[in-house]
Amino acid sequence: MRGNWRDRHGRGIRAAVTGPHLPLLSSRNGNFEMTVASAAQFLKEMWPDELAEARFEIGLMPASSPEGSKVERWHVVPAEKRIILYRLPIERMARLHRDDELHKRMLIESCVFRAVAEYIGKDPWELAPDRFRHF
Repeated sequence: MRGNWRDRHGRGIRAAVTGPHLPLLSSRNGNFEMTVASAAQFLKEMWPDELAEARFEIGLMPASSPEGSKVERWHVVPAEKRIILYRLPIERMARLHRDDELHKRMLIESCVFRAVAEYIGKDPWELAPDRFRHF
């Protein structure tokens, strides 16, 4: 009789590809989605009535825009209760003073905050005022 630790082919549970001594592999797409989801969840908890029916979506690129105009980082459609964040413009068109994971995450979170602020008609700093008061 086999134990629960075997799969349907009789092999044991497989380990991570990177092995036990290296960190798990991560992708830009996965990190972006996780950051958007955590920021959206935080804002939904702060503004439950305003964001109860809002849907957060991730797109690669916005539809083509006229030449010379800015490329959208997000698009808000209040009538459809949608907030769409575009991964490629957010990640690739950023001018970070320090190109590390923390600053990339802060950039993505700031875009989520600004998109939500546009959606509910508030200033981004009004969304979580206590979060930024350290003094």
